[in-house]
Amino acid sequence: MNALSYGLIAADDPALAPLIADHAAHSAAHYPGESNHHQDGAALAAIGAVMFAGRLGAAGPVVAMGGYKLIGPRAAEVKSMHVTQALQGQGAGAHILGLILDHARRAGVLHISLETGSLPASAAARRLYSRAGFVTCPPFGDYKDDPMSIFMTRTL
Repeated sequence: MNALSYGLIAADDPALAPLIADHAAHSAAHYPGESNHHQDGAALAAIGAVMFAGRLGAAGPVVAMGGYKLIGPRAAEVKSMHVTQALQGQGAGAHILGLILDHARRAGVLHISLETGSLPASAAARRLYSRAGFVTCPPFGDYKDDPMSIFMTRTL
């Protein structure tokens, strides 16, 4: 297998579209519509999301993604973390999350939060976030309490 290359990518870059679609399909397969908070590339671009991609090789397909958006002067939210099924558990998600945290810290973010699913289908994501220092917290921003959601946060 080719090595992964990582870097910034525009949220509305067409190369992200297949992975964004996979992310939405995964969410739709496990969670009801009112508990899905995924966004397409245009919506991510509209909110100013800073996105990162992992590609197979230097210019291959995007197989891992994630980003963040500012939600306050020194606060951010992790958005759209997803890794293709074939590469899950091999460190790509942790690498993307590390890029997000480093970039957000350099941008002056002091506090970063996220929403993820509460069902077994999202257990690996919750483990990743816990290993990265995130702890559970109440809903933040526009989120409402939802038994299908887990809210997590950490200081940078």
